[in-house]
Amino acid sequence: MATPNEKLAASLAKLQALQNDGRRVFRSSELTRTHRERLLANGFLRDVIKGWLISSSTSAREGDTTPWYAAFWEFCTSYCQYRFGDIWHLSPEHSILIHAENTVIPQQVIIYTPKGTNNTINLPFDTSFYDFKEKRMPHSRDIAIRNGLRLYKLEAALIKISENFYTRNPLDAQTALSQINDETELLRRLLEGGHSVVAGRIAGAFRAIGRSGIADEILNVLTAAGYYVRESNPFEQDYRLEISDSSISPIVKRVQVFWSSMREVVIDNFPKSPGLPEKSKDYMRLVDEIYQHDAYHSLSIEGYNVTPELIQKAAAGNWSPENNKEDRKDLDALAARGYWQAFQLVKKAVADVLDGENPGEVVNSAHRIWHRELFQPYVRVGVIPASSLAGYRNTAVFIRGSRHAPPRWEGVRDAMPGFFTLLEQEPEPCVKAVLGHWLFGCIHPYMDGNGRMARFLMNTMLASGGYPWTVIRVENRDEYLRALENASIDLNIKPFTEFIARQVEWSMKQASKRLINNNGPAGI
Repeated sequence: MATPNEKLAASLAKLQALQNDGRRVFRSSELTRTHRERLLANGFLRDVIKGWLISSSTSAREGDTTPWYAAFWEFCTSYCQYRFGDIWHLSPEHSILIHAENTVIPQQVIIYTPKGTNNTINLPFDTSFYDFKEKRMPHSRDIAIRNGLRLYKLEAALIKISENFYTRNPLDAQTALSQINDETELLRRLLEGGHSVVAGRIAGAFRAIGRSGIADEILNVLTAAGYYVRESNPFEQDYRLEISDSSISPIVKRVQVFWSSMREVVIDNFPKSPGLPEKSKDYMRLVDEIYQHDAYHSLSIEGYNVTPELIQKAAAGNWSPENNKEDRKDLDALAARGYWQAFQLVKKAVADVLDGENPGEVVNSAHRIWHRELFQPYVRVGVIPASSLAGYRNTAVFIRGSRHAPPRWEGVRDAMPGFFTLLEQEPEPCVKAVLGHWLFGCIHPYMDGNGRMARFLMNTMLASGGYPWTVIRVENRDEYLRALENASIDLNIKPFTEFIARQVEWSMKQASKRLINNNGPAGI
């Protein structure tokens, strides 16, 4: 008779066969009841709704949203294809969001289809589908398929969305508009449908983001065709974003829109820069002194169980995985050692910034090395493969507990150079620090270590304005993560700016006391 382990192995083999093409979503009927129940009981599968399952991980805790958010859009495609065949599509609004590289998991997706019943399908974690009964499908030329999702093409979606979309989702609207480099297809649809009111709104939107050439062409062509067009700006604010390079990818345009629209909010809510310190040696001495404090809090935020003794052990080099079995298997020790190694290189970057080098260029050159040092100890003992040090991620990644899904791994290759260009060109240290931290985490270029890297980047940028090294303390973790989530989901950077500003102000007071008393940092 087979043992329980052998039975589980047999069920896992069946699941692996289904997953070979990268699938995360399955019909219950694809597995026998025995295999299905065994895999559910052991945490390898999760129920979604009756008849549907998704892959999970045994490490996922009760209430962990990650398996569901990772499978969300695949489930949408699989469910709709199973139920509606090829006669369905997402709403114009969701089509725009996807074209604009908005990766937030929505609370509700509206699915248009002649087979709809105007019914809500409730899904895990307060998400849902609404199957809207559509009398007639759009023309096939207006539909695009992206990763299995049936969307309106960008030009068709821009004509379909309401005026309210521009005020509810201004950054997404700007990112979408910035992708129109030739107005021919847009004009053809406006003329064929006689959309004079929509034409006035779209022309006003283009003018509001600095694309007056396209705005004028829309007005001139519609007028020549005999339509009266009244231009109106659908945005609440007159954003000015000029993106003339047609080779720029949507994800880079999105990052540029974020930066352009958010930088003034940061400047208005951040303490004034002290300026580069007269004595960089004093500044660097304080950075040295704060290491233990910083390592404890940064690693604790990431869930590691670290102590002052462990940090000192890692810093002193009293860590020998070749000779000490405990050092080999202690992930906390590996994390502490990696943090110490990376911190030494971050200190060098800070010193270069204090010497007047461009902080964006410094971090652009150094950040890959920081990441390698963070995880080199794991590779050294075989916990992770050496290929993990190769560079940016080459697969999807999801943030535990967050509705924000980082961009596709292919987009990271475009997003990071665009991000560093903004960082290098930005004159305000506070903007570099706040938007640099948030956007690095938002892009999530690595499989792991993004939070630590974002805080390293933030402190290097703070140094460029003479602000002291600022520790995000573990007791403020919940507020910190809420502020990051607010920025990523609602695109509201103010709470995160105010949070970082308070931490910086506290650090400025502590730094002043330390310089006066020369007693070193407060204890952990």
